[in-house]
Amino acid sequence: MRKGRRLAGARKPVIGAAMDSEDSRQAAWPVEHATASPWPARSANELPELSVVVPVRNEAPNIAPLVAEIRAALAGLAFEIVYVDDGSSDGTAEALRAEAEARVVVRRHAVSCGQSAAIVTGVRAARGTWIATLDGDGQNDPADIPALLARARAETALTLVAGHRTKRRDRWVKRVTSRIANVVRSRMLGDATPDTGCGLKVFARETFLRLPAFDHMHRFLPALFIREGGRVVSVPVNHRPRLRGSSNYGTIDRALVGVVDLFGVAWLLRRWKQPTVVD
Repeated sequence: MRKGRRLAGARKPVIGAAMDSEDSRQAAWPVEHATASPWPARSANELPELSVVVPVRNEAPNIAPLVAEIRAALAGLAFEIVYVDDGSSDGTAEALRAEAEARVVVRRHAVSCGQSAAIVTGVRAARGTWIATLDGDGQNDPADIPALLARARAETALTLVAGHRTKRRDRWVKRVTSRIANVVRSRMLGDATPDTGCGLKVFARETFLRLPAFDHMHRFLPALFIREGGRVVSVPVNHRPRLRGSSNYGTIDRALVGVVDLFGVAWLLRRWKQPTVVD
């Protein structure tokens, strides 16, 4: 586990190991490295209902197509898009600059700190009541967001609405390892979620900010919401093949480190009892 400073206001991280070989070189949590966007400021009078948080690292060719899809899918809604560039070394920053407008917010980590850190930075920068997270590689379909948002509105603020990729468009090795990991994780943590690795999720911003923050927390959000006293609802979503760029994750190294994370989260769940406040 790497040593580093914690997120301001967050509880002590449980796991600091990385999910892939690139993440294994990541720095500490990036509060001081999340630089403000130099692009147009948002109006304080135009508060969005939904903030779409998209963490990216070296996804330059996917920026413009995905932004266009999000705008089309959410037309008619009060929304914003919050991109977090996790220390990209390609042309991601330039691609984001080209898409900048009042409803596209950009934050950038000075160095790569991992997907969970990018999501936390994005949620903190967001102004929406609801948060939708979306992978930046284009494999999640933005057209699924309205259905997940509608379900979230019908639930309580403690409910996590998680996407379930019933027909994954990944290599067979990735599908098999993910299926095994989901079964093991579900039995150990009792989160009753068939696809916790799906990047498409909708939840209340205020609830997320109460969760303990640590590296790779995004893969354990169902268990963390249950720990907070909430529940998880899984909704079938579309999944698409990657058309541009290459994955930042490996398979074997991700699985090995995932075992360490799993035991850490199991410990975290055992160390907390949700109180019932009667007065």
